[in-house]
Amino acid sequence: MRFAPFARLSRPLRWGARVLTAVLVAALVLAVAGVWTVRRSFPRLDGELRLPGLSAQVTVLRDGHGIPQIYASTPRDLFMAQGYVHAQDRFWEMDFRRKTTAGRLSELFGASTLEVDKVVRTLGWRRTAERELPLLDPRTRQALADYAGGVNAWMRQHEGFADKSLEYAVLKLTNGSYTPEPWTPADSLAWLKAMAWDLRSNMDDELERALDASAVPAARVDQLFPAYPFDRHQPIVTGGAVRDGRFAATPTEGATATAAGGATATAIGGATATAAGGATATARGAGGAAAPAQVRRAGPDQATARVLADVARTLRAVPSPLGTDGTDRAGIGSNSWVVGGAHTDTGKPLLANDPHLGPRIPSIWYQAGLHCRVRSAACPYDVVGYTFSGMPGVVIGHNDRVAWGFTNLGPDVTDLYLERTKGDTYQVGDSFRPMETRTEQIKVAGRPTETLTVRSTEHGPIISGVLGGAKNALPGAAVRTGEIESGATGGPGTGAANDGRLPAGTHELEIALRWTALDPGRTADALLLLDTAANFEQFRTAASFFEAPAQNMIYADVDGNIGYQAPGRIPVRAGGDGRWPARGWTGKEEWKGFIPFEELPTAYNPPEGFIATANNAAIGPSYDRFLTSDWAYGYRSQRIVDRIRQAMSKGKITAAVMGDVQMDSANGLAPLLVPHLLRAGAKVPEVGELLAGWDFSQGRDSAPAAYFNAVWRHLLQRTFDDELPEGGRPGGGDRWYEVVRSLLDRPGDAWWDDVRTKGRVETRDDMLVAAMGDAAGELRAALGDSPRDWRWGDLHTLELTNETFGTSGIGPVEWLFNRGPLKLGGGKDAVDATGWDASKGFEVDWVPSMRMVVDLADLDRSRWVNLTGASGHAFHPNYDDQAGLWADGATTPMRQTESAVRKDAADTLTLTP
Repeated sequence: MRFAPFARLSRPLRWGARVLTAVLVAALVLAVAGVWTVRRSFPRLDGELRLPGLSAQVTVLRDGHGIPQIYASTPRDLFMAQGYVHAQDRFWEMDFRRKTTAGRLSELFGASTLEVDKVVRTLGWRRTAERELPLLDPRTRQALADYAGGVNAWMRQHEGFADKSLEYAVLKLTNGSYTPEPWTPADSLAWLKAMAWDLRSNMDDELERALDASAVPAARVDQLFPAYPFDRHQPIVTGGAVRDGRFAATPTEGATATAAGGATATAIGGATATAAGGATATARGAGGAAAPAQVRRAGPDQATARVLADVARTLRAVPSPLGTDGTDRAGIGSNSWVVGGAHTDTGKPLLANDPHLGPRIPSIWYQAGLHCRVRSAACPYDVVGYTFSGMPGVVIGHNDRVAWGFTNLGPDVTDLYLERTKGDTYQVGDSFRPMETRTEQIKVAGRPTETLTVRSTEHGPIISGVLGGAKNALPGAAVRTGEIESGATGGPGTGAANDGRLPAGTHELEIALRWTALDPGRTADALLLLDTAANFEQFRTAASFFEAPAQNMIYADVDGNIGYQAPGRIPVRAGGDGRWPARGWTGKEEWKGFIPFEELPTAYNPPEGFIATANNAAIGPSYDRFLTSDWAYGYRSQRIVDRIRQAMSKGKITAAVMGDVQMDSANGLAPLLVPHLLRAGAKVPEVGELLAGWDFSQGRDSAPAAYFNAVWRHLLQRTFDDELPEGGRPGGGDRWYEVVRSLLDRPGDAWWDDVRTKGRVETRDDMLVAAMGDAAGELRAALGDSPRDWRWGDLHTLELTNETFGTSGIGPVEWLFNRGPLKLGGGKDAVDATGWDASKGFEVDWVPSMRMVVDLADLDRSRWVNLTGASGHAFHPNYDDQAGLWADGATTPMRQTESAVRKDAADTLTLTP
């Protein structure tokens, strides 16, 4: 008998059932097609695949998390295989990264990314990378070429859209004509420019100072940028100075540095340079005190500040290759520390590192091991650690003898120059010179090619023309005391000089960027030298090539030694201190060279027995070379130091203790602020219930942490939002800890007063009580009426967002690629640094992007975890399989020896010639 499920239904119902059936069948077909499309790009992880160009077989062993360990006979085979494996797991990410760094996103996404491409083309990341290539060691160039060969071999085997990844299948719906071109060595090098951009030190602080100065006097701006608290927070290197052209770890009594009187700086061209005129120019020390030869200027006028604010807003809109786009960058950094063997349970060093970057899926890092089957001078690699997809080698990790980690040193390597311009000329002294100009052709999917003219002065590219239309924002010439007359004739955008240099006439004011990373360098050499370093001397040699971004580099070896090195191309200024935009036409604030590597702070087996870095001051005031005055303020670093000292006082430190410190969630301001809250808010029930007896930790299940952080958020808004302009308002971070710390001792300070309330002057306690009431109201609305049931993790959540389609605005597409939310503990300046922007809410916007603890007594006992997973393919088992471990503070084994790797192997892939 024929099966007729709808025979007994009425005609309308039968038609409706048939339609429903058709829809269900179509949905099933689409689901099957969708699963096929998703799984089609998953890489083959076992068996045998051909990789043309190899000289011999390469073995790729993957553990249960999909982390590859690659074994080859030659460096060529090793790096070809690394390029192939990166492409297997992360090619879309690699392609997107190179489009970002080349200013070619509009080829993928059309006009929506055109303004971003204009900024990147103006900065010239890709052009700089192409100029770097011939400067590199031949071995580095060969590694880049071999890596590219592996990527391109994979591309030739995966030519269809769905063969590459789900992202290409989605892109085909709107841009079916796009075809990725072959990978090149410059594609890899350009990623270093992206790293340097995200870690560009204090340019945001320079812009914020200028923005704040448009609203309040410069003296009050100073209150918002206090000096580093050396009396409370230990620097990385506790003492030292430059003596006889070299850094000496022991402070030298009365040491000074004179620019023309003897001390030299490595000149920009590679020679040495001394300051002109023979004048003494003592550099600003690490503590931020102004040097005798420098005259500290007032802030810019409001018109200039508005222009700079426009620049700042557009800079924040540029995609952040390291994941910090759109966030309050203040306080973003990293943690790393190393403990000598005299203080560990094994007698060998322990090293920990957790860089703080934006939360993305796939994660920024890619874990891998690179091993020569037989170690020799011809094939010296035996290294495990964190890599960047798109680049050969290991960036952070260890080889069989040494381990290393990074945090951002944050030196002042960017300056904004105000330039007086007429058309395509700019003023130098008493005359105008032609700018350098070039034309960029930007292809835009779905519309005609866009032409961009980039103009540059001797200081760098003019950025005000592309950054938010800053050039057009000038209603008149900047008015700076004694420099440009107010109310000069000539109409909007013009002004007349009164400094005797510019003849009567008009000019415009534009902004040029001077940045070390726009000078070709050899940082790529540094990465491969690190991978093969066998001792501290070789580690320092590698560090000497690490020019941009400058990093705090910590070190440990199997012989029991620990060390630290500050590297980087750090400018020496003829005048000024880089805190405010410089006057480009005067010639008085030029870069005259760079601090020689031998004069940069270093330490080797310090008497403390440990070294801790967390973006705090690299060295104390005894050091007489200017690095920056915009350090992080040391709350994280001091907590690490305190925890290490506490552990030492109780016995020997273990790897488990190192991991426990990484998850320390204590709030550094709470011990000072909570007593004030308890006193001022004695009649507010939530204070007594939640804050009394709180240990200041910020676990995800903590009710006191939820309430305290809500109070902090509203205290910042009530205290500062009434006077500071949008873009200059506090998002939190330990700079604001220091600001509020000083204000708590001044209950009548003007910052406490809300200028919006007429006829009333608020004091400290008024603001504290109001913030507590605001916080209680917000949490009741969000989490319920019972304070004991409030949980910090219910507010402090992390969405793992795909860097491209994860913000498409199309719900189903975002569902394909995004994961979360995760409920987290920690806080912006806790050691467990889960950042959030108090001006926006409690959601997490940057994180420890990975965690690693290396045990130099037995490298196979080392531990690590990634934020998400090895795979970049949505729905692959390794797409987010480490996320839960990471959120819980757990780690997985970080194997080094081949026997341990093989024991853990879940898949074995053989690549054949």
